Amino acid sequence: MKNKPDEEANEEPARKRRGSGRATIHDVARLAGVGSITVSRYLKKNGYVSAELGERIDAAVAQLNYVPNLVAGGLASSRGKVVGMVVPNISGPIFASTIQSFNDTLNRHGYQVLLASSYFSAEQEENAVRAFLGWSPAALVVTGRFHTKGTEAMLAGAGIPVVETWDYHPRRKPIQVGYSNHEVGAQAARHLLSKGYKRIAFVQNSVAGDLSAIDRRDGYAAVLEEHGLEPWTYAPTEAAPFDAGRQALEALTRGRRKADAIVFANDNLAAGALLASQRAGLQVPQRCALMGFGDYAFSSLLLPSLTTIRPPGREIGEIAAQRILQALGELPDDGKPARLNLLGCELVEREST
Repeated sequence: MKNKPDEEANEEPARKRRGSGRATIHDVARLAGVGSITVSRYLKKNGYVSAELGERIDAAVAQLNYVPNLVAGGLASSRGKVVGMVVPNISGPIFASTIQSFNDTLNRHGYQVLLASSYFSAEQEENAVRAFLGWSPAALVVTGRFHTKGTEAMLAGAGIPVVETWDYHPRRKPIQVGYSNHEVGAQAARHLLSKGYKRIAFVQNSVAGDLSAIDRRDGYAAVLEEHGLEPWTYAPTEAAPFDAGRQALEALTRGRRKADAIVFANDNLAAGALLASQRAGLQVPQRCALMGFGDYAFSSLLLPSLTTIRPPGREIGEIAAQRILQALGELPDDGKPARLNLLGCELVEREST
């Protein structure tokens, strides 16, 4: 009589470890006194394994410091348990909640996230996408829609779920999870116009590759033109965000043409301008109103506190992960559009306007 699967003995021949000296799944099976299939089933949470066998496998894994060979597992099943994610800036606070919620949602279903930063470089993004696809990931997430031709070709031919986040363009083929940056810029302009400001300037990101900020600039410009006002854009040359914000404030408030309100591409720039205004004795918002984007953790603590627009960072990560899991058959369809996920941004009015 054959043993039951969960009670099978290790009938596989002993195999030598590879040159790395790492323990194999066969080593774990031999030490636990079970078959390699049982170990694989238990580690993948795929099928029933008794509590007693599970404890023996856990003990063997711990004793041998066993690390599953994810590449081999991915090749065997044509699908790995890894999802690649490329963001413009890992150290930037604006993407932190997206990364965390994305990671947490996937982890609950046994997936791990590989993370890379492009630092707003389309070429670096292409390198990251190529490297990730070499690991046969289950899915891939990128930020925005501005890619090189090489990246576009790789995304189109990847054969796995691809998600574009932090932007929303329904005509594009990848899954869309984000918001309209154009509308964010328009939202900022409408807010300042409603407060009576007329000479409203827009400050671009000091990082040249932030093309989403250009979309926000275009939205701001469209609203000003609708009201018969001339858009006014300033591009800082300073690399550090706080220095760039200071530079912009000085340029836009000391010349012949003086701004009475400034929209900044992000809260870092706006904070640099706000700190510089205090050193210069320039009153905010009486002399010039300041507004950012991102609602960073420090924005409510500045004096005066910073008016900003809060993107749905946590929701972007969570929904992106859910759409991937649905595409992979890990979650049921929730009845919502799988590809198009338009979210809104919240205007947070504080003392600086």
